[in-house]
Amino acid sequence: MKIWLLFLTISCLSLPTLAQKAPPIASNIEKNTYTFVERDSTLELDFYQKAGDTETRPCLIFMFGGGFVEGARDIPYYNEYYNFLVEHGIKVAAIDYRLGLRGRSDEIGIFNTAPLKESIDMAVEDLYAATGYLLDHADELGIDPNRVLISGSSAGAITSLQGDWYKRNNDALSVVLPDDFQYRGVIAFAGAIFSVTGKPDYERAPAATMFFHGTEDSTVPYNKRKLFNKGFFGSAFLADRFDDAGYTYRFFSVKGAGHEIAGSPIYDHQPEIWQFLQTAVLGNQRYQMETSLEVLEVAEN
Repeated sequence: MKIWLLFLTISCLSLPTLAQKAPPIASNIEKNTYTFVERDSTLELDFYQKAGDTETRPCLIFMFGGGFVEGARDIPYYNEYYNFLVEHGIKVAAIDYRLGLRGRSDEIGIFNTAPLKESIDMAVEDLYAATGYLLDHADELGIDPNRVLISGSSAGAITSLQGDWYKRNNDALSVVLPDDFQYRGVIAFAGAIFSVTGKPDYERAPAATMFFHGTEDSTVPYNKRKLFNKGFFGSAFLADRFDDAGYTYRFFSVKGAGHEIAGSPIYDHQPEIWQFLQTAVLGNQRYQMETSLEVLEVAEN
């Protein structure tokens, strides 16, 4: 059964500057950096866990945003997310991935989506390489290989959704991962799936997925943006597909908000993220929930 919730806010939701919201990594958290693959450059991951933690725990792989042009795994803005997850017993691997559109973004046109597809696939390849590294070193890192999650912001959210979709459909890129491995959950901040074969379907049911998206997002489509069979299918479109197929998901739709939703839920919706993790991901409970938030302007006195 799907539950519809409606919340009206009186203040305008806006993404604060990075300088205002960039806490340090908590003092009780240790960070270790590992090389997970050598390509045309060395790709590394930062692994966060509580200092001295020897327990086997779930692990969330996080992918930063930046339009496949810029960004880095250690942007301080994301520290709040890492602190929150580790405090709740989830180890975090913040990973590098190749920025395939750097210097190529002007090549993309309405009839030339190849650079975009190549860039997304490169990022997915790197996600899979990091996943393989974590699975290979699960014992020494204290990771439960049956509870590996992926999450990302903007381009990272696209890669997270794309990576789970490819794995569920046995895409050729996914053969580097074990046949019996699947991601346990996905948390996507303003993400979408890019398809060149029409509406995305799943051969196997997808991971429990949490979507956050603003209805006025002009960067990553909230619903869909396509020409013939090629295009982006955003959170609203995917939530409808999940609803129709009976897949587990939670969708936060923010009316009037733009691409700031690629980051603001990290700060504004931690209780809801934890509830989703506890129930749908770690508790393996099946449900569907949609929450509609509306941004209202505050009248000036």
